[in-house]
Amino acid sequence: MAGGLSRQLPLFPPEVDRSFDLLRGVGEQADIRYFATQAKQVLNGPATTGMEGYWTINPYVGCAFGCAYCYARYAHRYVMERGAAADRLEDGLAGDFGEMAPWLAFERRIFIKRNAPEVLARTLRQGGEKYLPLVQGESILIGSATDPYQPAERMFRLTRRILETLAEHPGLRLTIITKSPLITRDVDVLGRIARRSRLRVHISLITLDRELARRIEPRAPTPDSRVRALERLRAADIDVGINCMPVLPGITDDPTALEALVKRVSEAGATHVSSCALRLDRTARLRYFPFLEQEFPELAARYRNSYAKGRSVGAKYRTGLARYMAELCGKYGVRS
Repeated sequence: MAGGLSRQLPLFPPEVDRSFDLLRGVGEQADIRYFATQAKQVLNGPATTGMEGYWTINPYVGCAFGCAYCYARYAHRYVMERGAAADRLEDGLAGDFGEMAPWLAFERRIFIKRNAPEVLARTLRQGGEKYLPLVQGESILIGSATDPYQPAERMFRLTRRILETLAEHPGLRLTIITKSPLITRDVDVLGRIARRSRLRVHISLITLDRELARRIEPRAPTPDSRVRALERLRAADIDVGINCMPVLPGITDDPTALEALVKRVSEAGATHVSSCALRLDRTARLRYFPFLEQEFPELAARYRNSYAKGRSVGAKYRTGLARYMAELCGKYGVRS
C-alpha cells in the first residue's frame, strides 16, 4: 500500500477475532483508517439489492479511491449508525461519527468484513436456499458498492479469499467490477474460476486523460495502469471489458475523447464496453456538487438545472449518448 501501514498487524490477530461485536481499528494508511467488523451475511439477493437476477458481494464498506461521483456513499452511514446504536465504536471512530461528514468517512474510514470468506463458504453449501438460484442461472456481482481491489485488499486479501471460495463451486455466473490493476495479482484464481464457471471482469475507466482522472478520481489508479491490467487479463484468456461509467456531462463526454477511449481498449483486447450517464441521488449530490464548484464552477449551474427533477440527466442526452457509444463499439468491434 502506498505510504505503508503505520501499524503492521497480522491479518485479524487473535485479540481482534475474539471481539466479534467491536468495530476496532486494524490498520492505518496516511489519513485512512481501517476497522474490522463481523458480517452476518455476505451474499445479498435481488430482493435486497433491487438488481433483478443479481446477488452482490462487497468485502469492504467504504472505498479509499474517493471518486467524486460515487453513488455508494449512502451505505457508509448505515454501518456507522448501527455501530453507534449498539455502543460498539471505539473512541476514535465514535469521534469521527460525530464530526466527519458521511461522504468523507466513506473514503477515509473503511470497514473490513473480516469473516466474509467463511460466511460465504457456509452460505454456498450445496442445496442451500442461496446456492440453488445461483446454479440455476442467477449471477454474483462483486463490487457493486465498493471497489474490491482498493488499497485495503493488499493487506487484508478478503477479495482473493472470497474468489478462492467461489472457485470451489462450478457452474456459477460471476462478475467483478474494479478500477484497480491489483486484480491481476489474482489471475491464477480467476483462471480457475473461468474454467469452471462463467466469469466476466469489468474495469471502470471513464477517461484516458491522466490529469482529468486525477481531478475526478483523486486516489484511483491511473488510466494507463487500468489498460495494462486489461491487457494482462486478456492474455490470460479472461473475459474482460470496460465500464465507461459514469459519463460526466460536460466533463468526460467529448466525442473525440470517447472515441479514443473505445479505440484504445479495443486494441488492448476488451470484449465489451458498457456506458451510462451520471446518476445523482441525494447522498451523491452532497459530494458531487461541491466538487463541481471547486473543479468545474462553470458547469455547476447547468448540472443543478439538468438534475433538478431527479437522479438522471434528461432523456435526450441519455439516448444520444447510448446511440453514439453503440456506434463506436460497432466501429471498433467490441460488444456494447
